[in-house]
Amino acid sequence: MEIGTVMDLYYKEVFGIISDIYENEKARILQVARVVADQVKKDKLVYIWGPGGHSNLAAMEIFFRAGGLMHVSAILNQETMLTDGALKSMQVERLPGYGEIVVNDYGIGKDDLLIVVNAYGINSATIDAALTAKKNGATVVGICSFEHARNTPLDHVARHPSKKNLMDIVDYSIDCKVKVGDAVIEIPGFEQKVGALSTFANAFTLNCVVVEAINMLVNEGINPPVWRSGNCTGGDEWNNQFIQKFRGAVRCL
Repeated sequence: MEIGTVMDLYYKEVFGIISDIYENEKARILQVARVVADQVKKDKLVYIWGPGGHSNLAAMEIFFRAGGLMHVSAILNQETMLTDGALKSMQVERLPGYGEIVVNDYGIGKDDLLIVVNAYGINSATIDAALTAKKNGATVVGICSFEHARNTPLDHVARHPSKKNLMDIVDYSIDCKVKVGDAVIEIPGFEQKVGALSTFANAFTLNCVVVEAINMLVNEGINPPVWRSGNCTGGDEWNNQFIQKFRGAVRCL
């Protein structure tokens, strides 16, 4: 394949998946945005966890983020992050019971809101986190690829023992449209596809939820605390107005 054309294909795929989400998931995004807005209106935190590997990037995407809600509390569990060992991260995300431990450690329960993001929507940490939060009385949002979950064999090693899919067990769900295997580009003469899309898909989906939630609140006469970049003039001064309110409440702050 001619040099430069693979990048062209990837460009089309990235914008293709974003367009797919925009055109087909808008109703679900607005529904979840309403749930987030209502949580902020009650001055309660919005917890988000991306159990395992690159799914953690989804949680980081809307946490402590310029233009993002200060009420977002990311669960940045080191055992499932690549920074503490990629192979270990994969094993932990497949470990039955681990998601329950993390959710209970954060005390997520009645009247709380947890967003669980995992492009595949099948692994044990993901399913246990959702099931535990629901059992504890929390509202749970799941963001995953419906196609990937439904087309993964029930006997796949990564699956939760229950064989459940994330979108089938949560209160609200959004389809991030990731194809099976995540990578999408085929290079002639090379057997493995390249070019993953899940990070783009999750980031776009979550930021749509956040900006719509903020807009809903503003329309209701509520000005929610929103982060300003500390790297721009006045950023620190703006953020410092709210820091003490969230210190201690948001564990990773």
